[in-house]
Amino acid sequence: MKKVAIIQDMSSFGKCSLTAAIPVLSVMGVQAVPLPTAILTSQTEYPSYFCEDLTSRMTHFTDEWSKMGVAFDGIHTGFVTGKEQIENIFSFLHTFYKEETMLLVDPVMGDRGQLYDVFTRELIGYMKELVKRADVITPNVTECCLLTGLSYDKLQMYQTSEDYVAAIEEAGRQLQSETNAKVIITGLNPPALSETRFVGNMYMDDSRSYHSLQEYNGKSYSGTGDLFASVLMGGMMRGQNPVEILQLAEKFLSAAIQSTSEERIPTVAGVNFESYLRMLL
Repeated sequence: MKKVAIIQDMSSFGKCSLTAAIPVLSVMGVQAVPLPTAILTSQTEYPSYFCEDLTSRMTHFTDEWSKMGVAFDGIHTGFVTGKEQIENIFSFLHTFYKEETMLLVDPVMGDRGQLYDVFTRELIGYMKELVKRADVITPNVTECCLLTGLSYDKLQMYQTSEDYVAAIEEAGRQLQSETNAKVIITGLNPPALSETRFVGNMYMDDSRSYHSLQEYNGKSYSGTGDLFASVLMGGMMRGQNPVEILQLAEKFLSAAIQSTSEERIPTVAGVNFESYLRMLL
């Protein structure tokens, strides 16, 4: 069985990070090996939460796993709390990243044009260095803008879906060229030309690009990006075609979001993905 080290926080409520990645990878036939960067009572969009930062403990995992002589087929990084955690990730990669290892970096920094409160602009530079090491990068539109310099505000001014998608594709091409990684941009939200709104994703490598759009209910749920990235990692561990995996992730999340919306669950609580894990078998 293939093993993937997951370097992310563990939030008890919110269905994100490790609580999203572990069940997805497990049902896809991959052993999930967590390295928690922090433990939170709930994800940070809740009005109140407690966070225990585990930065100083991360090196213990690297040291102990090194003593065990373990190897990883994949490494998946997500939310980090600061420069020192990124430095710890580089140390981890020095020990465990081999030629045959796949590194997926989800550069969690912000959404809807804004940096997350716990993230500083100083850290963007460090995140840019981390994505240069990646084989797969999964930024949302905001994070793509932060990594490439594309203006998020200008992006919102486009009048047609074609112009909006073309601008994101140009930025994605820039990121792909700078990193030589497969780039999957999530959360495309082109201008609405009618009452129906759309949301989508884009994939590109050095030879092709692909994007898709689905109807959008206007809500942003906790953990959907983590679930999406985890399905991508699981599919790649199974040797599936990237576009095929992207389409599977979209179907999985669409079903979970529809169920969640029908039950009127608050967006901070995440989506009912557990009922649809069978789709990933």
